[in-house]
Amino acid sequence: MLTRRDYLALTATAGAALALPRALFAQAGDLITRAIPKTGERLPIVGLGSSATFSQIAGAADTEAIKSVFSAMLEQGGTVFDTAPGYGASEEVAAKAVNDLGVRDKLFWATKLNVAGRGASADPARARAQVDTSLTRFGGEIDLIQVHNVADMATQFPILEEYKQAGRVRYIGTTTTFKPQYETLLTLMRDEPLDFIGIDYAVDNQDAEERVFPLAQERGIGVLVYLPFGRTRLWDRVEGHEVPAWAAEFGASTWAQFFLKFAASHPAVTAVTPATSKAHHMVDNMTAARGRLPDQAERKRMVDFIAALPE
Repeated sequence: MLTRRDYLALTATAGAALALPRALFAQAGDLITRAIPKTGERLPIVGLGSSATFSQIAGAADTEAIKSVFSAMLEQGGTVFDTAPGYGASEEVAAKAVNDLGVRDKLFWATKLNVAGRGASADPARARAQVDTSLTRFGGEIDLIQVHNVADMATQFPILEEYKQAGRVRYIGTTTTFKPQYETLLTLMRDEPLDFIGIDYAVDNQDAEERVFPLAQERGIGVLVYLPFGRTRLWDRVEGHEVPAWAAEFGASTWAQFFLKFAASHPAVTAVTPATSKAHHMVDNMTAARGRLPDQAERKRMVDFIAALPE
């Protein structure tokens, strides 16, 4: 059984992700995809986020590193990229990298809208300007824009509806990774024509299963999962522990694959978007989208295993 460290060492010594032999990953099976409920369009269940370490290299204007991450994701069949103007330079630098690579049409590009401070009202002109900037960066049309952290939905969501009606944004929605905002999110899911939500979910953070996921399934709303590693919380918890041998039964040979397969295995989830700044981590993450996902009994075993580890 390979540990994450062994696996990443192996891929690192092989060079950039694009130099790795395809046969190394072909044995893992076909890429798993999920349908967007409103349209049936299928997306790979693992993608790429742009907060955390991705944001750090974007802030350093390391376009080449970002290009290598995108190239690794695309090489492994990934398409979903989630960003936000609020993630430092992530959206701007990622758009430049994607345009330089000429792969814009291969990506499902998701970004966010929020010009309101916490609890404040959004200025409509500023909101439209932010959307226009995002559209210009990516080339005039974006797959998904969500209101970030359910901020002033009364002002900002109708603006997204306008852009969708104009054919410049394909899907719209809202996000939160803060549990005190879940009640607001649930109300919006019932009352607004959301195509997507984005929410936090992980093997040690299953609150979304109680009401959010069932309502998403009932209302036909797609779900992007954020924080499948609990930021760094899960990495800290499993430090010094090997991936259990039984995880090989559903194709998880590293902790990243373990965590991602858990998050993606809930049937309400459309895609999981962990952030990374390294191509070999991207390859590791995408491997979680191959083979099969854990069943209900295996999911419980995963939860129990992590819960038994000291915090």
